[in-house]
Amino acid sequence: MTTPLPRREIGRSGISASLFSLGSWHTYDRMDFADATAMLREAVDRGVNLFDVGVYSTPEMPPVFTDVIFAGMVRAAGLRREEWLLSSKLWLEAFDADGFRPQLENALMRVGAEHADLVVLGDLRRDDLELRDLVLDLAQLTDAGLIRTWGVNNWSAASIQSLIDIAADEGVAGPQIAQLKYSVSRRSIPDGEPFARLWEQGLTLQASDCLEGGVLAGRVDGGRQIGRDPGDIRERIIDDVPALTALATSLHTTPAQLGLAFTLTHPALTTTLFGASSIAQLRANLDAADLVDRVGAAELRRLVAPFWADRDVVSPEGP
Repeated sequence: MTTPLPRREIGRSGISASLFSLGSWHTYDRMDFADATAMLREAVDRGVNLFDVGVYSTPEMPPVFTDVIFAGMVRAAGLRREEWLLSSKLWLEAFDADGFRPQLENALMRVGAEHADLVVLGDLRRDDLELRDLVLDLAQLTDAGLIRTWGVNNWSAASIQSLIDIAADEGVAGPQIAQLKYSVSRRSIPDGEPFARLWEQGLTLQASDCLEGGVLAGRVDGGRQIGRDPGDIRERIIDDVPALTALATSLHTTPAQLGLAFTLTHPALTTTLFGASSIAQLRANLDAADLVDRVGAAELRRLVAPFWADRDVVSPEGP
């Protein structure tokens, strides 16, 4: 019998999330619906309880429906709401005098839920926002029962500290988790001193983009959409793939499992986010946790040290 995934607290929120969480970016809308539903059911049976279901589209882009499809998957899989946690994105580009509530209610309607257990604020690209307005708006959404806790995606350490300080001054809950790019190649920010000070205050990490859009799993043909490339190091990452693959082979594992296992060694990690488009891929990814037990966290970190591509290239302070 497979041991269920362990769970760790999201910051100091009292909410426990599975060691791995499942993302939806450009995933369910390119899968057979029955296969996607079966994969969701198996994920829950294996202990996955956190699902990132954001609306990743803008007015000038074609409409996307992966979150709507997820709502159908939940119904078809027969999941009870208490079996899973919903993580949704809130985009600062749409924050205005009405706050986050309109976009949150739209996201909840699309996914068929009455509340989000976690909301993650998207990248901070606006300089006309008062951070206090964001903190107080999120407190109102919490009081209204629409969210339970919140975090940020790829914010700088200084900006997150400001959020923490504002929340303390206002007597409301601050950010509990930071979703950051974290992989054998991109380590400078989560492993750096500025974020270490945040981890000491109770903030925890959600590792994301752990396989560089599949590149670190060996898919270097450029056929998939990949996220931003801080430091312009992607070519270096691609060049490292053969050596990373050789290391994985020597450890009797796959490059994808090695990459995911590495993220689990971060001391502040709550959960590692990945996408899967088949049950076989889901099973292989979840089995990555066994590699940490077999090899040991310190030894894994030593072995993958040569692949740290953004060392001294990207500021540990973050964006």
